[in-house]
Amino acid sequence: MRLLIVDDERPARAKLRHLLARHAGIEVEEAADGIEALSRIAAFRPDALLLDIEMPELSGIELAASLPEPAPLVVFVTAHEGYAADAFDADAIDYLLKPYDAPRLARALERLRKRLAARPAFPPAGEAQVPALPPVPPLEQLLVSERGVTRVVRVADIQWIETADNYVVLHTAGGSPLLRQTLAGLVERLGPGFVRCHRRAAVQLAWIERIAALDGTTQRGDYEVMLRGGTRVPCSRQYRAALVAQL
Repeated sequence: MRLLIVDDERPARAKLRHLLARHAGIEVEEAADGIEALSRIAAFRPDALLLDIEMPELSGIELAASLPEPAPLVVFVTAHEGYAADAFDADAIDYLLKPYDAPRLARALERLRKRLAARPAFPPAGEAQVPALPPVPPLEQLLVSERGVTRVVRVADIQWIETADNYVVLHTAGGSPLLRQTLAGLVERLGPGFVRCHRRAAVQLAWIERIAALDGTTQRGDYEVMLRGGTRVPCSRQYRAALVAQL
């Protein structure tokens, strides 16, 4: 079983490593914060995260809500009992309150083993994969038909996109034309330069100036993406981690 410890406190990571060393068949790596964890997940492909909650930049709850599919399982390890409801909303397997002891950690590991036995595991890191087809190059322009006129919209000019019933709105400096398309489908066609920041919105990375918390805290609540030129785009916390990772 591959486990990734995610905690901004070195002593907390060391304690987990020490206790995990008593269990056979466990491979362990560490990340000091949520942003580092995202890159370690891609490289290490852990079966599960032992995840702190209160961390700088990206909380454990935000990280758990932003895990790429197929997502590793999550056991929260925290000194704060007030996040339990949020943790289980994020499908956590267990919730360990610090200071925990060896038997309590052993029970959490047993829950992980049972859940992993019931689902396919990540392929081992470095395992040969079936060769993929060459990627389709991202679009450079879109054709938008409006009242019998076909308008060419350069992808580089699109600052952000939002849903509008069965359409998406392409927000540019020169206007906001409608395109009949789903947001998810269009973002996939546009390539990695566009990232979802909300269930109803996506932004082009090149236009982002900063990301700010609406309520002045990075632990709870939603955010705004501030674009060059002053436009503000909503950013919900479950999408923030992936957005920050792309930046």
